[in-house]
Amino acid sequence: MVYLDGRYLPLAEAKVSVLDRGFLFGDGIYEVIPVYSRRPFRLAEHLARLDASLAGIRMANPHSAAEWAELIAGLVAQHATDDQSIYLQVTRGPMAARRHVFPATMQPTVFMMSEPLSTPPAEQRQRGVTAVSAVDFRWLRCDLKATSLLANCLLRQLAVDAGCLETILFRDGFLTEGAASSIFVVSGGRLLAPAKSHLILPGITYDIVLELAASHGLTTELRPIGELEVRAADELWLVSSTKEVLPIVSLDGAPVASGQPGPVFARMYDWYQEFKREVMHG
Repeated sequence: MVYLDGRYLPLAEAKVSVLDRGFLFGDGIYEVIPVYSRRPFRLAEHLARLDASLAGIRMANPHSAAEWAELIAGLVAQHATDDQSIYLQVTRGPMAARRHVFPATMQPTVFMMSEPLSTPPAEQRQRGVTAVSAVDFRWLRCDLKATSLLANCLLRQLAVDAGCLETILFRDGFLTEGAASSIFVVSGGRLLAPAKSHLILPGITYDIVLELAASHGLTTELRPIGELEVRAADELWLVSSTKEVLPIVSLDGAPVASGQPGPVFARMYDWYQEFKREVMHG
């Protein structure tokens, strides 16, 4: 069951116009919200990012936060799985003819679907994952969670082609993020990350990691991180709403430090799971 423009209906029955601007131009915004034990995780933060992304493409949010919460709860209730991943998308809607300019009047298309949420298995965390690197050739508004993700798909496919999980991106010699994740660096006992800017997505899990580091006294620096510094890191992590926190143990075929998940990762993973339990179960 999915949600489309005011109705919950079977996926096979969900249809949109071929003149929808989301279909023709990728003119829309999306969010992915993890649900644990039927409770959306960091919902307010996800909805605030949705607001900011919609404002960034000059679209009004079709629903209030309370309305979104009700709609998401309704979709979660349609599925038997307790842990789910909710994908929601808002496009600028259909138009009378294919034109680049925004229509004078718009009827946004609102779509949501749910998939079972599978967090990384223990074996993957204990072994670590591998990554490749690439030049970040995406557009200059990566802070907007836009549906037009062709560049991300091309970059992510580089990792798949190499048998890796993620592609780490560098723009002008400096770390930005992963093709589908935020990237953290551990160096000399400090946690490093690029500061938020128009070149990276303001990750919800990125924020959680920084909050946990601050609350547990882990020194953090938000600043430009050069490619050589990334390659010489003691630890590399990828973080996202569905992957949570994972250690990268190899980059472009070369081991990251010892080639094993590091001790700072182990601490952050424990902190993250404890935080999740506290938030979801009080």
